[in-house]
Amino acid sequence: METELDKDSTKEEKKDKTVAMEGGCLCGALRYRLTAMPFDADHCHCRMCKKSTGAVVGSWMDFLAEQVIWLSGKPTEYASSETTRRGFCSSCGTSISFRDTGYPKYYTLSIASLDNPNLVPVKYHIHTSSQVEWLCIKDDTPKYSGTRQG
Repeated sequence: METELDKDSTKEEKKDKTVAMEGGCLCGALRYRLTAMPFDADHCHCRMCKKSTGAVVGSWMDFLAEQVIWLSGKPTEYASSETTRRGFCSSCGTSISFRDTGYPKYYTLSIASLDNPNLVPVKYHIHTSSQVEWLCIKDDTPKYSGTRQG
């Protein structure tokens, strides 16, 4: 028979297994803590993500804005389009965030900026029509030639 004490210690064990996720830029000037797991995560192969990250694919995770707590510093933002803001560290240049001004309640962070990027599995690839020819994608996630909406 389970007692109240047993129930409490089971709750504590579950709480202890909760992963606290933090991340930041290369130099440490920007640090953040996340209060939830992302509701979405993707690999983006569009030309803008390639240019802004300096990589052949951008890997992003999406949150509600209030789930991202900045512990030190805040990204400097570059307006890459009328509504897109791409955040980076003004000290080391790390590409760290993406936000669309048309959707102010959402905030996107680079998966690579996490202290442990293995905690966030990517769900799909977008803009694969723009992927570099020599990149062979062999994972089992869905691939979309453009956005998921069409």
